[in-house]
Amino acid sequence: MSGEPTKSKSASMTSPQKAGEAGSLPDKKSSTSEDIAAFVAKARATSPHAAGGRGRLVFALDATMSRQPTWDMACALQADMFREAASIGSLDIRLVYYRGLNECRASGWISDSAALAKLMGKIDCRGGNTQIGKVLSEARREAVASGVRAVVFVGDAMEENVDDLCVKAGELGLLKVPVFMFQEGHDPVAEQAFREIARLTGGAWSRFDPGAAAQLRELLRAAAAYAAGGREALLLMSRNDSGAARLLGQMK
Repeated sequence: MSGEPTKSKSASMTSPQKAGEAGSLPDKKSSTSEDIAAFVAKARATSPHAAGGRGRLVFALDATMSRQPTWDMACALQADMFREAASIGSLDIRLVYYRGLNECRASGWISDSAALAKLMGKIDCRGGNTQIGKVLSEARREAVASGVRAVVFVGDAMEENVDDLCVKAGELGLLKVPVFMFQEGHDPVAEQAFREIARLTGGAWSRFDPGAAAQLRELLRAAAAYAAGGREALLLMSRNDSGAARLLGQMK
């Protein structure tokens, strides 16, 4: 897809997204008891770490207006995730971002940093409210459909019903998909929600200072190491990397 991704006419994805493309995510309806029972049954039968499989990481970003400086920084740092993963195994990344008025999009699975950088370079931040619930729902859908080893979320705010987010986080926890919540700044409401999402999924929360490239780089590299090589890779990395040590110390 050339230029900035345009909003789909349909409310849902009608075909799989390719690398370098991003499609709109649908609004999710409330789960019925039958839906939940079916989900739990499938979760118990699903292994997120198939032997010999490529690591799969959902890389989710708040692209509302307050995040423009960090978005630009993440564009520059995302190659470090691939480099770290390449030293351990292999990694595919699915970019998910939200911005503006009810706009939330997901790319296809991307296997090289150049393609991801090209896609991110087409995106500008726009004012709007957070849509973390859609991010968690998309991660759950992909975890069931094709396997996801971890989710990374980078954001600075939370403007949704925290109990609703916790339900979605709990579903990811059943699938054994940890969510690494990386918070820019010191918003106490966001911190409370981010910490709980991380706890419910068996993931980890960490703060980084606005504009702190070194801090964010450490965190992204550590998450990529986990996605590519699992807990063992993160444990090995934690011996010499403070970011990996912070994440490992919280994971169950």
